[in-house]
Amino acid sequence: MEIEVLGPLSADVNGGSIVPTAGKPRQLLALLAFYPGRVVPVATLMEEIWGTGLPQSAMTTLQTYILQLRRRLGTAMGPDVPGSAKEVLATRHGGYVLQIPPESVDVHRYERLCTAGQHAFEDGEDAVAAHTFRKALAVWKGPALVDVRVGTVLEIEVMRLEESRLVTVERRIDADLRLGRHAELTSELTELIARHPHHEGLHSQAMVALYRSGRQATALDVYRRLRARLIEELGVEPSPQLQRLHQAMLVVDPALDIISGPRRTSTFDLYAA
Repeated sequence: MEIEVLGPLSADVNGGSIVPTAGKPRQLLALLAFYPGRVVPVATLMEEIWGTGLPQSAMTTLQTYILQLRRRLGTAMGPDVPGSAKEVLATRHGGYVLQIPPESVDVHRYERLCTAGQHAFEDGEDAVAAHTFRKALAVWKGPALVDVRVGTVLEIEVMRLEESRLVTVERRIDADLRLGRHAELTSELTELIARHPHHEGLHSQAMVALYRSGRQATALDVYRRLRARLIEELGVEPSPQLQRLHQAMLVVDPALDIISGPRRTSTFDLYAA
């Protein structure tokens, strides 16, 4: 079985989809897919599907949804596959478990690549880190569970993943900056800061990429516009780190040049203290 949640929900067995068309069974499959090999309690499944307004027939209805998923699974597995749908989507005390390897679900492949990329980044292996982060981001096919109505449990997972995706983009850009790819990054970062107008980390990266590309005035203008937006919309000044980065650009601080050696940090973090 191969399941994708980083985009439209997809679940294939022997080339056949087992994704239900009905909304609540889709939610159920998506939630179970987030925790392969782990028992998801009945209470958690009910909270996702109905929230706090449980119908009187909640348990019976949940069992019906499980039965529907098993039927689709059994049909896709066929009669010649060892085991049964009831063993793959198994009942356990207090809940249900999808008995598949974590690697069968794209979110777990993504997170494994993120961890590997972070280790390479921390060890100063910038080319490896940038390549690995790109592979992690390539796992995404669109917004997580874009075609699934999410309840309170899945909503938290989706928010966590979207935040993780943005952090991974930042780390990949940090690795690219340390490799001297600043000229290649300016257009991407221009788009990113337009989509995330209050995100200081992305703005700092845009400033550095522009500065290293010989566009000091444009880099300083990025800071000026961000500062004006933060004051007008949020009533706050930029962080001390960003203010120090801005000051470093004004005085042409040599620390803004590409830094070599293992266990390097991002340029933004150089001004954290």
